[in-house]
Amino acid sequence: MLMQTHEARLAALREELKRRGLHGFVVPISDEHMSEYVGDYAQRLKWLTGFGGSAGFACVTLTHAAIFVDGRYTVQVREQVDGNLFEYRSIPGDTLAGWLAEVSEAGARIAYDPWLHTLAWAEGLERALAASGIALVPAEGNPLDAVWADRPAPSPAPAVPFDEALAGRSSADKRAAVADWLERHGHDAVVIPALDSIAWLLNIRGQDVAHTPVALSYVIAHKDGSAELFIAPGKVTPDLTRHLGNAVTIRDRAEFEGALGSAFAGKSVALDPDFAVAAVALALKAGGATFAFRQDPTILAKAIKNDAEQAGQRDAQARDGAAVSRFLRWLEIHAPSGEVDELGAAARLQAFREEDPGLSDLSFDTISAAAGHAALPHYKVDEDSNIAIPPSSIYLVDSGGQYPGGTTDITRTVWVGPGEPSQEMKDRNTRVLKGHIQLARAVFPQGTAGGQLDVLARQYLWEAGVDYAHGTGHGVGSVLAVHEGPQRIAKPNGGQAGTAQELHAGMILSNEPGYYKAGEYGIRIENLVLVEERQIEGQEGRWLGFETLTFVPLDRRLIDTALLTAEEIAWVDAYHAKVRELLSSRLAGDDLAWLERETQPL
Repeated sequence: MLMQTHEARLAALREELKRRGLHGFVVPISDEHMSEYVGDYAQRLKWLTGFGGSAGFACVTLTHAAIFVDGRYTVQVREQVDGNLFEYRSIPGDTLAGWLAEVSEAGARIAYDPWLHTLAWAEGLERALAASGIALVPAEGNPLDAVWADRPAPSPAPAVPFDEALAGRSSADKRAAVADWLERHGHDAVVIPALDSIAWLLNIRGQDVAHTPVALSYVIAHKDGSAELFIAPGKVTPDLTRHLGNAVTIRDRAEFEGALGSAFAGKSVALDPDFAVAAVALALKAGGATFAFRQDPTILAKAIKNDAEQAGQRDAQARDGAAVSRFLRWLEIHAPSGEVDELGAAARLQAFREEDPGLSDLSFDTISAAAGHAALPHYKVDEDSNIAIPPSSIYLVDSGGQYPGGTTDITRTVWVGPGEPSQEMKDRNTRVLKGHIQLARAVFPQGTAGGQLDVLARQYLWEAGVDYAHGTGHGVGSVLAVHEGPQRIAKPNGGQAGTAQELHAGMILSNEPGYYKAGEYGIRIENLVLVEERQIEGQEGRWLGFETLTFVPLDRRLIDTALLTAEEIAWVDAYHAKVRELLSSRLAGDDLAWLERETQPL
């Protein structure tokens, strides 16, 4: 009989640990590629605990268990995880090493799966536990997998070629650039485990992770421009073989670990410390290779979109803008009755997107958030949390799609009638809008990092003594991951990844300031922007700015024009004129009439 309760699953894991002579095990949300989003086969934390968030981990000992999440998931973890089975711990305040020291005796052996953690994580925890006399040991085979009887198999979907006309650059050219990088840094090869890096380098796509079109695989790229692709044989088609050509050797994914241990004795291999799991480093070391940690050479190149990728993104935004606009009109008509719920709204938005035959998937699970749920920036609606959108309230929807040439991500906050929003709601929304405009209009010298721009989006909220707890902007892929590094716009303190990354022309980021009043409402305005070169009379050096890519009307009912300057009003009017110009040919009838009404000058 399959174990249906989390209590039974926890008990089975403890029995397996006892059988192996272990005293504890760490369960992350992770896969062998350190992906942000993972396939069903890798959803170990959700299976064990019920937690459905995208960040966090649990640790189970023979007598205690705890789940660790950050402030984004404080409410969600209590709704989804049984507090009688797992203690709730908040990071970064609570540490795994500190908790294990509290609940474990000296001599305890705590295991981890070396395919699900980086070497730096393992070495750091090992040092921290040593002070308490606790040993951290790599598990041979994941003990949780041993008791997960109905664990889904990895996706069998084939890997497919990605049109070079949309990619804008051949795989051979990309591999040659990686070879040059290896030569410059004195390495023989680089291991590339990040799925979106593999997809970009080889110009392939897949269906193995929900909403991110990648194929489960590994690549080893060599300094002669050749590469080895390790992938399940069933995912390889004649089209893929022809596309990859003779310079890319296709090997069974099961051979990957052995290849690391045998082929690189005496050679130098580069690893990205953020994506190469501990098992990769340990296999190279065991095989006699030397390795050095360096950023994956595809990361920055992938982030700087070429002309074809930029054109594909603009096309995707026009397609998406029409679908979202039709949805907002539908919502305006139907939501005030109180008969539309969060799940129903998300489904209706997806249906509008799916009318475009070019849509292949959403780019992430839609955040469809009404009233107090909108105050949770990473809220994910499900059957248990779903509520009707209350009349006379704020509704926030954050969503996106995967189109032939681009990946979209847009947030709109709207007032659901009848009646008018409160003055506080209008004030907060307008301050968010003012920050959004200031970031959109920013001009900055080459060499500026995302962390240096973050304050532009927050300044008007700060004037009112309020703020938001998430970053202002993340990178976006080209028919790839909706969250893509290395660039980021966020507060530079706290060592947040990407905030020190210099911005380059061709990078795409989100511009999404917000405000959240706990239990009542939330506001976020998100467009995607493209970093572009700017010409300024008399300029010294190179200067950059942002081209706005996303075009969907802003809700005028939530804008207090008295708080806007003449320049800001002009920006909104020009933005809405561009929305009308771009989308009018894609809408008709009542949808077109709605668009024309919503884009009139303020």
